Amino acid sequence: MLIEQTLDKLNAMKLGAMADACQHQLRTDEAAALAFEERFGLLVDAEWTAREQRKLDRRLRTAKLRHPATLEAVDFAHPRRLNRQQVLTLGTCAWIAERHNLIVTGACGIGKSFLACAFVERACRRGFTARYVRMPSLLHELAVGRGDGSYARLLVRLTRFDLLAIDDWMLAPLRDAERRDLTEVIEDRAERASTLIASQLPVTDWHAVIGDPNQADAICDRLLHDAHRIELKGRSMRRTHRAPKTRAGETR
Repeated sequence: MLIEQTLDKLNAMKLGAMADACQHQLRTDEAAALAFEERFGLLVDAEWTAREQRKLDRRLRTAKLRHPATLEAVDFAHPRRLNRQQVLTLGTCAWIAERHNLIVTGACGIGKSFLACAFVERACRRGFTARYVRMPSLLHELAVGRGDGSYARLLVRLTRFDLLAIDDWMLAPLRDAERRDLTEVIEDRAERASTLIASQLPVTDWHAVIGDPNQADAICDRLLHDAHRIELKGRSMRRTHRAPKTRAGETR
């Protein structure tokens, strides 16, 4: 009867994992041989692990990853000049702690989006808050924010992420309002948080696509200062399937 009351109290205090671990100990003979300190430590570990997992799940949901990517799943065998040691070093997330940026460039299909998602996933596992977003979606969010009055709140949310990964960077020339919005986002995050850029365009072409020279200078200066770079080169990693051959006289 006493243990039932204890379990009820644990659940009432939202210590469900500790309550479950306690029940598990009561059902196993191995736990009975342990000292009180050891059993209590296992209960605390169970609750701590469960809470950390819930926090991680929330961070991953907030990140809105495009791909279920991890750095462990990165393909280093494909010939695209991807340096394993550089990726492993970046995987420590020290660059995020130091508020540096990361620029990933390369042709379409070479794996930029997967890498971006993998770095965001690793950041979440290291306890950082992160968000992945495609640039067209980001610009749309900002435009909607201007219309419905949530623009300022959106800028604040974007600034608070330890890592903001912007994929499909500069797929099309920017309109004037888009340049201003993007400048606000980059300016607010400069030297306060890390930004990851994944782009088909080499850095040397960014000015032309941004358009306005002054805003282009401001955006590029803030992104490229203290930025790590991964420049991928090689053939696409996407598999292409040839149409099946037909016999003479057959049509498909």
